Amino acid sequence: MKQIFRYLTAVLIVLIVANCSTKESEESADKKDRNMFGHRIPRGLTKTSEDLMDGYLMYAVPNSPLFYLINREGEVVHQWKGNYDGFVSYLMDDGSLMIGALDPDFPTFGFGGPYGRLQNISWDSKMLWDYEYAAKDSMIHHDFAVKPDGNILALAYKKISYEEAIAMGRKPEYTPLGGPWLEKVVEIEPKGRDDGRIVWEWRIEDHLIQDYDSTKTNYGVLADHPERISFNVGDSVPPVISQDSVDILVAMGRGRNLTTNNRGSDLFHLNAINYNAELDQIAISSPELSEVFIINRGLSSEEARGEDGDLLYRWGNPQNYSQGDSTDRKLYYQHDIQWIEKGKPGENNLILYNNDVPMGPDSLHYSAIYEINPPINADGTYSLQDNGRFGPEEPNWTYVAKDTISFYGSFISGVHRMKNGNTFINEGPKGRFFEVNPEGEIVWEYLNPFRGDIRKPNGDPNDIMPMTYFIFRATFIPADHPAFMGKELKPLDPQPEMFKLPPPEETEKE
Repeated sequence: MKQIFRYLTAVLIVLIVANCSTKESEESADKKDRNMFGHRIPRGLTKTSEDLMDGYLMYAVPNSPLFYLINREGEVVHQWKGNYDGFVSYLMDDGSLMIGALDPDFPTFGFGGPYGRLQNISWDSKMLWDYEYAAKDSMIHHDFAVKPDGNILALAYKKISYEEAIAMGRKPEYTPLGGPWLEKVVEIEPKGRDDGRIVWEWRIEDHLIQDYDSTKTNYGVLADHPERISFNVGDSVPPVISQDSVDILVAMGRGRNLTTNNRGSDLFHLNAINYNAELDQIAISSPELSEVFIINRGLSSEEARGEDGDLLYRWGNPQNYSQGDSTDRKLYYQHDIQWIEKGKPGENNLILYNNDVPMGPDSLHYSAIYEINPPINADGTYSLQDNGRFGPEEPNWTYVAKDTISFYGSFISGVHRMKNGNTFINEGPKGRFFEVNPEGEIVWEYLNPFRGDIRKPNGDPNDIMPMTYFIFRATFIPADHPAFMGKELKPLDPQPEMFKLPPPEETEKE
């Protein structure tokens, strides 16, 4: 599938760059900057400024059950400890963390992003809630959002068969024999210490359209239905591979639950979700379609299956609904769509990390931060432009590196606006966190120096290359957050030990 190909290509690139980096005295700054995984470059606090907003950096330590809180001096001042590899975390007002944790034996799904378990961990690392949503036919993955009432909106896969996909108008050459993984959003009400109740659901299968098979009920003209998602956007599925090839990839750690016929199953690969309580709307991101969507939460589950549950808004790649051409595309494998919170500059605009922007057919790609202002009406709907596309035509604020190419993370990563108007960015593959002001000047920078030692079930270590320091999501937490009330945040003594990457000749053997 596309994610595996992208990942293996990244592995090849980083091994080449890592080899070059052994000749540090001869290496140019450009080559160092294109080291997307940040191997053998300075780590920890690398830039600071005066008059910074007081606060802390929070993230999950890779290959570890730990979550660190780091001050502006680059010192760890608090840690939470779970019992599984952590993935994404949100700080609650009581100081606890709501986290996505990597379930050790989830079935069916894989390839990057699934975790299958939601947990709530207290300030002093006690398990308050531990809920598994990892079955053979559905599983939570990538991201979730905690609503003000404590319920959780989570992205989830839903597996269907090859035959079901064909019956829904999917082209056979686009359909893996193992069946595709569709998507849904589920709202979970926590119950007790280890249970939850699904109180709401939105399913992508209810909002598909296709112009391939006129005998199917979801047949239609794409350009006439921008509120629906084409079921035949994408690439032909990769060829079926042998079991020997599967065994090799799995042994390399490159495909949990990979089978001979499920490459290409992850059609939409939703990777971010955000909730706007004032609008009662949900924003979601599909990097495979290079689009972000907004849907209505103010419906019952039954209503969400009908026309009222169709897309309210979409942006990033109007070709997907037969409007415009490749020159109108804005997004390239984006991550971390979210509304800018009320009280912050740009409030109610959307902000996202645009991962893999091309400069031309023979040029290097780069990353960018986009802030956009959707054309929302007083009733919460969104207007189409005269050209049949959703606006805006261009972002109203953009950040790129001054040399364009040195800021680059082709996958994971994230961004959010701070109260002082600055923007906090997580360049995920590198584990690099930095803050830029509205003029695009970097005022603070820190690179994750930590990595844990979670082992495979047989006791073997997990491969440290190439994703040594990667961070899916990191968050700047202001010092006045309610979670810190009455708590003394001093640097841990001793500080956690920084991870030391083995010499190049050892990592190249792995």
